[in-house]
Amino acid sequence: MITGAHSIVYSTNAEADPACLREVLKLPHVDAGEGWLIFGLPPAEVAVHPSQKNDVQEFYFICDDIAALVAELEKHQIACEPVQDQGYGLVTHLTLPGGGKIGVYQPRHQSRADAGRGVNS
Repeated sequence: MITGAHSIVYSTNAEADPACLREVLKLPHVDAGEGWLIFGLPPAEVAVHPSQKNDVQEFYFICDDIAALVAELEKHQIACEPVQDQGYGLVTHLTLPGGGKIGVYQPRHQSRADAGRGVNS
């Protein structure tokens, strides 16, 4: 049975990006050996969207207040794209120090991730 999920973010700056996850986003982590950090994530969910092609996946952090998160990231010189209203939620992408982007959104729908925080079971 599935017991969890493991996401991978590839980076051209594999020192600065984990530091950002650790110090700016404050994700809990363990050292898997030789300084290789594995980060814990908040409760997660997965959805299947219709597409004309397979083998396409995206990763988004979910937040409660995207404006507050963007303001906090800017204090740490982490750039974010302008927030877009997509109907289902407010969406942006943050740029890691290595240049890679990670999506962030504030959903307007019930989120399965809320179940881990005692909301929507």
